[in-house]
Amino acid sequence: MIPKGQPFYKMSGSGNDFVMIDARSDGIDELREPAVVQRICARATGIGADGIVFVEPSHAAAVRLIYLNSDGSRADLCGNATLCTARLAVELGMADPARFDIETDSGLVQASVADGLPEISLPPVSDVRADAEGIDLASGERRAGYALVGVPHLVISCDDVTTVDVVGRGRPLRHHPSMPKGANVNFVSRLDGRARWRMRTFERGVEAETLACGSGSVASAILLTKWAGQPPMPGEVAEVELVTSSGRTLVVRLELDRQTWFPRLSGEARIVFTGSIGQL
Repeated sequence: MIPKGQPFYKMSGSGNDFVMIDARSDGIDELREPAVVQRICARATGIGADGIVFVEPSHAAAVRLIYLNSDGSRADLCGNATLCTARLAVELGMADPARFDIETDSGLVQASVADGLPEISLPPVSDVRADAEGIDLASGERRAGYALVGVPHLVISCDDVTTVDVVGRGRPLRHHPSMPKGANVNFVSRLDGRARWRMRTFERGVEAETLACGSGSVASAILLTKWAGQPPMPGEVAEVELVTSSGRTLVVRLELDRQTWFPRLSGEARIVFTGSIGQL
């Protein structure tokens, strides 16, 4: 039974939208059940969201987040959900905006919030493959690579993402046998200049195109930088801007130490409205 009257925050991170639950109190276990998550996240009959975020106390950090996709499955990491958690933790007085840690299923994430804009330092990324195995490129696609950024990502460079059938092409790739756990599928094409790109994502767990993907932006930035053949030198920071389907921009800053990438992600995290659960 869904607890009627349960308060929630509706947040948007560059078009990824979430139902955020302050989970410092008891009585919310029912909200974690997959069938309940699906009802809450349903667009036409529920609150509507890409997923639910539970903001909890942590012994290892200022705050812990648990993220459930809209189908009820649990994800180790969601970049935009982490950005939204950073903003909400500060709003709730749980963290010092100058610098704090967020505990996730993929490890600790360092965060800061300045003028309402959060930035997070994601766990190091070392599983990067410039060419994904077994992926046959379709017309208009140039290259396909893989990166594990908390969750697995396939990144496909193409001529023009506006012409891509993201669902039709993304769904079979999301289940490609070369990636037993499945993967998010990100399509990218050059927008303007050297470091601005347009991206679209088919997201596992949502099983549809979403308006943004934070960890997908990081995976895309890493592979685009690697494909360019000009990785940042020690002490340098490479910056890549990804314009999402919502029209909002995610900024990825990358440092490289041997074969390990150290990414930072910044982007919007808006509290769209607050409410309480009624009849679902």
